[in-house]
Amino acid sequence: MAYNVDISMIKMNRDYYFEYKGKIIQKIVYKGRTFFDKYEKIEKPLTFQIMDEHIKRKKIIAHDLINRQRNVVENIVFDYNGTDPERFWNRASLLLREEGFLNFTAYNSKTPGHLHLYIHKGHTSLTEAIQLGKALSLKLSTKLLKQWRVFPTDELPSEFNILNLPYALYKKERGASWAKHM
Repeated sequence: MAYNVDISMIKMNRDYYFEYKGKIIQKIVYKGRTFFDKYEKIEKPLTFQIMDEHIKRKKIIAHDLINRQRNVVENIVFDYNGTDPERFWNRASLLLREEGFLNFTAYNSKTPGHLHLYIHKGHTSLTEAIQLGKALSLKLSTKLLKQWRVFPTDELPSEFNILNLPYALYKKERGASWAKHM
């Protein structure tokens, strides 16, 4: 089985990646709270061979959501861990279309019912991405019981703004068919 998930829209930095080690790598105190990081940053390129090991579940690999050189974000991500992914997708996609977002993709993660909804925003400053993510989350929480986190976030240390690579495509929206209705 090869890594054949369409991740072309994610635009991740492949200069390095993070690998889950299952033990505490470092202890981080942030805003009065203590966090234990179990992902080790690997300063090697993220290759398809490593991605294949992830899809075969030999390793758990994560990518950074923040481009650290330019302090920008390409995607805002809803990390949904609820009980009804279809309802979440329907409500979230309606909201995103209403807000003018035309390109977004949901991926399945390791846990059944767990989705990562990537909103492909493009070069956005980290501060703007955090504020936009909070605003979208607040609007969505008026329609659904909140069962998600939004990334990037300033509520966690910078090292925690990473996400595991997707395992499979759930659904995608590429705005051409909806653009005429906007």
